[in-house]
Amino acid sequence: MNRKIFVISLAAVAGAVSTGVVAWALFLRPVTVEVARAEHDVAVRVFGLGTVEPRVQSKIGFKVSGVLVDLTADVGDRVAKGAVLARLDSREQAARVARAKAAVEQAEANLQKAGASVEKAEANYANAQNISRRRQTLASTNIASIETAETAVNAERASAAELSLAKSDVAVAQAAIDDAKAQKQQETATFDFHALSAPYEAMVIARQKELGSALAAGESVFTIIDPGSVWVLAYIDESKAGEIAVGQPVDIVVRSQPNRHIAGRVARVEPESDRVNEERRVEVAFDNIPEDFHLGEQAEVYITTVHLPQALLVPEAAIEDLSKSSGVVWTVEGGRFERRQVALGHRLLDGRYQITRGLAEKSMPVTRLTGGLRVGRAANTASVQHP
Repeated sequence: MNRKIFVISLAAVAGAVSTGVVAWALFLRPVTVEVARAEHDVAVRVFGLGTVEPRVQSKIGFKVSGVLVDLTADVGDRVAKGAVLARLDSREQAARVARAKAAVEQAEANLQKAGASVEKAEANYANAQNISRRRQTLASTNIASIETAETAVNAERASAAELSLAKSDVAVAQAAIDDAKAQKQQETATFDFHALSAPYEAMVIARQKELGSALAAGESVFTIIDPGSVWVLAYIDESKAGEIAVGQPVDIVVRSQPNRHIAGRVARVEPESDRVNEERRVEVAFDNIPEDFHLGEQAEVYITTVHLPQALLVPEAAIEDLSKSSGVVWTVEGGRFERRQVALGHRLLDGRYQITRGLAEKSMPVTRLTGGLRVGRAANTASVQHP
């Protein structure tokens, strides 16, 4: 009987010890948790998706109609400003230019003829004036008759009229020259329109017509871009776009080269957002435009909006009762757990939030929640390192 009582007592003691051990493990044993510590020079970034696009793009064609007889550029070619890309059949127009040149030459000859007529009329008028003066003098001394003197006066007047008419012919001839030159200039300009030149240093991205095509005036032959104007047109969620400003640095990653990071900057923030997608359009310029760009390619942009000299950051998963600008975090203070209502600031792309207010001095926020957390319980800490 005594042996049985001893065994029962021993079992009871063992159970109590076991219960105590379990209780200690569940409620008293220190819990090891990861905690955040202040980080320095933290970049706050905004993410967006976009495509590689040209700012300057043109569809170019001839100002006149005609048949395409020469093509000197194709898709992918880079051409200098003023380079001839295509030509129309210009034989008919060349004939019109030749006729206009001949008309100018004829008008100049007519002007020379009119000028000679003026010189002749001036000489006749001067001679008529001299005769009239002599006749008037003779008539006053009764050496010549009054009738002779009047005839001389009438001859002088006729010579004056002929001189005036000759001068009018010169003005007409000059006007004819001006008209002929204007016609020549017009025909020459039309002839020049039969050659299609690049309006700026460009890259050909499309060719719409081939040799032998009959074109109407203004019909597109090439689509060109200014390769120096290539940038990324990005779309940013409005809720995250408030701090974006022109000049901010951007990290660009194009889809075909996911391991390559290209430096850029915010060139323009458009004043109008997309009303359907609630996104803001942001144009991002490359610091150095890649030689191997592809228009329309998808690109990721990471815009650095703020640099925090120092920040204490915790993951979203470690924040309880999370709202727009506040939440509750577990902290380790003096080797024991506490819960703190904190104010939150910037959110990083990796999901961590900046704690701006609410922590006690030397308190360390827990970055990964685990079982057994209880206010006042003992804690061991392990710091977490972030890149």
